[in-house]
Amino acid sequence: MKRQAILMLLSFAATVSQAHVTLEQREAEAGSAYKAVLKVGHGCEGSATRKLTVLLPAGFRGAKPTPKAGWTLQLRMEKLAQPYDSHGKAVTEGLAEVSWTANTEADWLQDAWYDEFIVRGSLPLDAGAMWFKVRQTCAQGESNWAEVPADGTSTRGLKLPAALLLVTPRLQR
Repeated sequence: MKRQAILMLLSFAATVSQAHVTLEQREAEAGSAYKAVLKVGHGCEGSATRKLTVLLPAGFRGAKPTPKAGWTLQLRMEKLAQPYDSHGKAVTEGLAEVSWTANTEADWLQDAWYDEFIVRGSLPLDAGAMWFKVRQTCAQGESNWAEVPADGTSTRGLKLPAALLLVTPRLQR
């Protein structure tokens, strides 16, 4: 009986640690194209999700979101700190934030449902951590998945961690 209780507690702890917005692919090679698939597995303490806003990390270039049926896209562009060249043209601004808002209550992502929100872009040439900060607005309340550790990449102990992408060194070809 004691063993069964411990297994149930461990199972609950694993569920709680997974109870946030995460990236489907958590590692990608520097300089590569990357499809950020943000997985949303629940609402806000039982309340349906009606809006998802993603603050894109610096260095995520040429970002383009995937539209969703029943949801309206809103894009916020920003001047780049470091412009870059793309196909012979200088790029001086880029997508900084994308929001998907459900058009009607029937389009809300219910707490018991799962869905994915996608933004595609290119990764920087340097390896390191990139954090996708996500604000989940629900019918009642919100969760701001934006906490980043002071050092390193461990999200242990963070209540509302941002989604982490580890950009790995580019392979020699």
